[in-house]
Amino acid sequence: GMFVALAGIAILALSIRAWPLLPGAFSGFVLIAPILATGLYELSRRLEEGEAPTLAHVFGAWARGTRPLVWMGLGLALAATLWVLVSAVLVALFVHAPITGLREFLRLVVVGEGSNLFPLWLALGGVGAAVVFAATVVSVPLLLDREIGLGAALATSVRAVGENPVTMALWAAIIMLLTFLSMATFMLGFAITIPVIGHATWHAYRDVVDASALPRRT
Repeated sequence: GMFVALAGIAILALSIRAWPLLPGAFSGFVLIAPILATGLYELSRRLEEGEAPTLAHVFGAWARGTRPLVWMGLGLALAATLWVLVSAVLVALFVHAPITGLREFLRLVVVGEGSNLFPLWLALGGVGAAVVFAATVVSVPLLLDREIGLGAALATSVRAVGENPVTMALWAAIIMLLTFLSMATFMLGFAITIPVIGHATWHAYRDVVDASALPRRT
């Protein structure tokens, strides 16, 4: 949790030197959160089994990172990078005045004087976030827990969302709210919300997916 908070502070510090990158940088950072929480899923798994997890188990989960899990991480990193680029392009297309500070950023980008930049950015971001959420909400803990291919894990996650739309929509809204509150505390809230979301995501996977027929990953 502290790592994510510090990373968020670092992104903020860098983005204020290049304001057009700010929206994409933060939202792109959130996209890779499912893979960053892999260690938390491992702690939750061991707690569920009655063990006393340690930091060594976190590193052990990454050390035994399977090829599908690695490809998942690379895919999310690529998606986040592309979204940063798309956001920067949208700002360049719609904002023709220089953004030199927070006031200009809020006036030209968020309020969007004379343009529909922010609604368009939200719409595109919402579609992208929904796709990422559907593909990762249970697939990452599933890949950590069981012997399964990346395609099958992604399909399982999408099917879980399709079969539980109201519950999953509520869970997505809760994650968005906790993310917003964490950002509103200058990223420090992530130190608490990331472990909570990670632990809850593990139990969401366990409650929604019956993976008992698949061999355990060791």
